[in-house]
Amino acid sequence: MGKGFFQVPAAINEPVKSYAPGTSEREEVLATYASMYNSTIDIPLYINGEEIKTGDTAVMTPPHDHQHVLGTYHKAEKQHIEKAIETALEARKKWANLNWEERAAVFLKAAELIAGPYRSKINAATMLAQSKNIFQAEIDAACEFIDFLRFNVEFMTKIYEDQPDSTSDIWNRLEYRPLEGFVYAITPFNFTAISGNLPASAALMGNTVVWKPSDSQIYSAKVIVDIFKEAGVPDGVINVVYGDPLMITDTVLASPDFAGIHFTGSTHVFKDIWAKIGANIHTYKTYPRIVGETGGKDFIIAHPSANPKQVATGISRGAFEFQGQKCSAASRAYIPKSIWGAVEKQVLEDIKSFKMGSPEDMSNFITAVIHERSFDNLVSYIEKAKKDTDATIIAGGNYDKSKGYFIEPTVIVTKDPKYTTMCTELFGPVITIYVYDDKDWKTTLQLVDETSDYALTGAIFSTDRYAINEATEALQNSAGNFYINDKPTGAVVGQQPFGGARASGTNDKAGSYLNLLRWVSPRTIKETFLSPSNYRYPFLGK
Repeated sequence: MGKGFFQVPAAINEPVKSYAPGTSEREEVLATYASMYNSTIDIPLYINGEEIKTGDTAVMTPPHDHQHVLGTYHKAEKQHIEKAIETALEARKKWANLNWEERAAVFLKAAELIAGPYRSKINAATMLAQSKNIFQAEIDAACEFIDFLRFNVEFMTKIYEDQPDSTSDIWNRLEYRPLEGFVYAITPFNFTAISGNLPASAALMGNTVVWKPSDSQIYSAKVIVDIFKEAGVPDGVINVVYGDPLMITDTVLASPDFAGIHFTGSTHVFKDIWAKIGANIHTYKTYPRIVGETGGKDFIIAHPSANPKQVATGISRGAFEFQGQKCSAASRAYIPKSIWGAVEKQVLEDIKSFKMGSPEDMSNFITAVIHERSFDNLVSYIEKAKKDTDATIIAGGNYDKSKGYFIEPTVIVTKDPKYTTMCTELFGPVITIYVYDDKDWKTTLQLVDETSDYALTGAIFSTDRYAINEATEALQNSAGNFYINDKPTGAVVGQQPFGGARASGTNDKAGSYLNLLRWVSPRTIKETFLSPSNYRYPFLGK
């Protein structure tokens, strides 16, 4: 057993590689992409270090080439979920008692594996499985994932260092225990980094995990499993299951040892899970931790003083990077009449220059949306906007799913600030813009705050400091991540802790120590050096 106070390597944000023409990283990721595209894999469940093939399989296909089969994955039965829970509880006995520096070393090694030998593989898998262009894959699957792993270790040490005051005769200590039971992680399709971080952050703090990735992200999740295994995550600490989400969740939530959920996904699903936890509350040994980041209807509001080109770039990047499939993507914008002409011109020029197609062609800025359900849903809103008299499509509006689920970046301008696409989360490359009279600045701020049930991200563009301050105050509850003169996407671990409130989640701020605090149950220890030997206090004296 090690003795000493240990300092971990200082966490720094992983530099983003350029993938410019002629660079070695570009050549490497393209070769890896081609190799993976031309191979097929069979992905088993991963429980207690054992690969389990159930025979009940589903196929995986790239969203931009949906007739091409990348491989299959095996779906769990209830018995497999029960085994995963049993395994997690058994593994906890050793993992929870392992020295913290040993747990830290495992995940620091995982970060180095991603930064080095696995970088092209995890990026190529994300390009294939989620149709991210190389830049979106790099900032997500490589850099953000690395940052989560490195910074979480640093955050953990800062938490452990936070200790109560003591006196000469009393030593007070605070012990940060892992939760009593196991943690359930449910991860989304859109960020490989989130998929890895949700189970890893809980495990770092000494918990064991049952992890269910999105069906649309299993291909790249398998790379994460391989990384964790090579990094030395012990058998049973992170168990990975696929299949029927309802069956898996119901089985997990029925266990008396369920101690918490780390969730990123839809608001509707999260609320249903919360209700089930409430209904089962008398079953559990402890009150479960409920941590969730869900949807968003994220906004950009421009003040008349704003620079039109900066506003336009905020729209073009904020709304259309990764086809608008970020929880933080700009999907509604409020632009003053005085600058709308210049903003509109720049946005239309930007969209006209976008190329769309497979991420293998690195000249493509736009690729496909994740699956047919998403495609059909987005098309229904686009077709409605074409018919409605209070909405006009000024860019895009076309789509094609013959080869991949491709939807043109679409801009809707509406006369109704409460038009359906101003209020409803679409999760695709569609933004709706409301043009307001300059004199209505104050009422428009109120409109922004009242329009959506969500409160994830938002942005104000202005060169007027008073206007910036006014918007910051008026919109203080409208966004958990608020951006001044920047797009409302792109939170960086250690720099912009991420999360929102209202219908957007519990705002537990991934990428900060605040999130890790949710995965521990503190115990206060008071040691008295000279214990009293008489019950009588001075006030009882004669």
